[in-house]
Amino acid sequence: MRLTADFWVAAYLARLRGADIPAFVVARGDATAGAVLVKLNTLDGNAQAFQRSFDLMTGDRVWVTLADGPEADVDASIARQRGFDSDLWVIEVEDRAGRHLLDQPGLE
Repeated sequence: MRLTADFWVAAYLARLRGADIPAFVVARGDATAGAVLVKLNTLDGNAQAFQRSFDLMTGDRVWVTLADGPEADVDASIARQRGFDSDLWVIEVEDRAGRHLLDQPGLE
């Protein structure tokens, strides 16, 4: 059974708050089945955007880098994705150390 998108986002934001990592919802997608993009802003002019994908070899869900580089370029990539999928959630995480917690158990 899959978690709804809004439930996953709420749990992710709570986990980030627990680690004192600021994050906020930039765009709300479909509450039940919307995909989620996570933008990591390192507050130095650079950013990364992550999206969930399937590892075809293992069948596991993994986070992969959608875009990486100057923040303006990453924002443009996210805007293009939102143009394709209006049900897409976008979460922005702000952390100078580059922490996003997506590699932790339960979030992968």
